[in-house]
Amino acid sequence: MSLPSAQDLLTRVQILEEEVSELKSLVKQLQSGQSSRQLTQNDGASQSAAVPASLASTLTSDERRTTDLLHDTTINLGVDSYYEFNFNNPVGRVNVLRAYDVLSNEFSLNQASVVIEHAPNLAESRRWGARLDLQFGQATDTLQGNPFNEPRPDIYRNIFQAYGTYIAPLGKGITIDFGKWGSSIGIEGNYTKDQMNYSRAYWFDFLPFYHMGVRATIPVTDRFSVNYWIVNGTNQVEATNGFKDELFGFVATPHKTVTWTMNYYLGQEHPDRTPAANCGPIPVQPGLCFTAINSAPNGRTHIFDSYATWQPNSKLTLAIEGDYFIQRLWKSAAPGESSAPSHVDGGAAYLQYQITPKIAVATRAEYMSDRGGLFSGLSQALKENTVTFDYKVANNFLMRYEWRRDFSNQPTFLSDVQSVLSKQQNTATLGLVWWWGRKEGSW
Repeated sequence: MSLPSAQDLLTRVQILEEEVSELKSLVKQLQSGQSSRQLTQNDGASQSAAVPASLASTLTSDERRTTDLLHDTTINLGVDSYYEFNFNNPVGRVNVLRAYDVLSNEFSLNQASVVIEHAPNLAESRRWGARLDLQFGQATDTLQGNPFNEPRPDIYRNIFQAYGTYIAPLGKGITIDFGKWGSSIGIEGNYTKDQMNYSRAYWFDFLPFYHMGVRATIPVTDRFSVNYWIVNGTNQVEATNGFKDELFGFVATPHKTVTWTMNYYLGQEHPDRTPAANCGPIPVQPGLCFTAINSAPNGRTHIFDSYATWQPNSKLTLAIEGDYFIQRLWKSAAPGESSAPSHVDGGAAYLQYQITPKIAVATRAEYMSDRGGLFSGLSQALKENTVTFDYKVANNFLMRYEWRRDFSNQPTFLSDVQSVLSKQQNTATLGLVWWWGRKEGSW
């Protein structure tokens, strides 16, 4: 094999130099094209970013405040309905001593709810907030007062809650509410979706539903806070007397799985005035014509209420409640004025187990000693057992199946014979609950 001549080598070197020159030119073209695309993308991004700023600059200060308000405001809706059958076949199809599920063998609307909330947000330096709960349906007749304990209950019948909030910059932040709010005396609450059972306990039906006044929550540590209320009375938006009731309580979290609440309530619920037919020529709002009651009863009401919840794991929840209620007609005994007390005491125990994300089962056992008939109008010992099966059809749609047995040591419950009472009643219920909105967790 012969070696290439010098002329051949020189020719090959020239060819390689031309190829390298072409490659360099191609690389430069590629680099130039990439830079152009990058500049175009950056310009596009800048223009896109400039659009919201441009739009924002067109908003007036009032419009900006409106958008900020709507951004932090949640509007939530709920529908709670049921069908229930009472095996006593009671006259009038009425379930006695029930708070919400009051009708038998009927398709019923328990309540339709609208909850509007603008909560405080310390992260945005907003210490104030407000909440409004509107309510329609059967539950309004249970929750709102009546003329025996409140002068004009119909004015407020559809307003379950309406209060403003301010977090005072003292200590860890004192939360102060002013207005009407649902009572936290007793473990059960108004909204069915947040309860273990569909029906409510006797204690929910007996203890206060709401109050009007001022309340303060004072956090002492991350696990202990103190509560204080001063209010018009129990289930009174407009006071029935000049006495102001008070609550002293605390909420403790001794362990991350345990929450314990303790309340002491001091009140005076006897009216010091009675409605009158004629107030003379001076005009007043309808329902505000009264005659003073001379020597009105002044006996006190004392409520001792305690409940605790324990959640040992994500599926199991246990809870217990104990209550002692005492009321006197007169504060001190005198001729013709008795200070003998009427007592109601007892409690309830709860268990709920989440079998799957869609299926849960719960049970409640309850006892109430109604000495003096403050709750039922008859001195008796009331008991009930409830078993509830939950099926979550969708995230905001709950079907609740329930069996409940009420029984007493005295004939109390309606039967299928007029004026004949039974010592027990058994009911089967299908509850259907829908809710939607931006508010997370319990309402």
